[in-house]
Amino acid sequence: MKQLLLACALLGAFAAHADEAATCSASAGSYRSGVVVKGPKFSHGQFRKGVELSHTHLKMKSDQDGKVYDVAIDNVFASGFVPNQKSVPASLSGIRVNDRVEACGQLYTDGGVGIHWVHTNCGKKPTQAKPDGWLKVISADGQPGQNIEDNQQYCSVFN
Repeated sequence: MKQLLLACALLGAFAAHADEAATCSASAGSYRSGVVVKGPKFSHGQFRKGVELSHTHLKMKSDQDGKVYDVAIDNVFASGFVPNQKSVPASLSGIRVNDRVEACGQLYTDGGVGIHWVHTNCGKKPTQAKPDGWLKVISADGQPGQNIEDNQQYCSVFN
């Protein structure tokens, strides 16, 4: 009976992963999931319309190819973003080493392997250069949480 329950749980987690990957592809993004191997770190950015476009970076070992990706997260799209705050936003600061996350965005290889644009594109039509991405923490049961990069309050900074 335990084996049957474990098999059902694994099948459910795999199905959730497949659905998330398909949704990401439909949003013009590339999907990666994996384990956080280095926690969130704040990085300063340029100013635009008086708002610092800072980032948070973390490292994730990918389930798809085993590579360690730099996940570049735009703080302005993070839940609870505070303009010109000089630290990781609260919604990102809770991510820890060994947490499982998934990212939908744009892959890059400039300066190493990574994924960025893991945020909303503010309602614009998604393209490969500007997907409608996301970042989600995966719970212990394999289910993805809410997109923590869907804050659209500051979309006007990009218009």
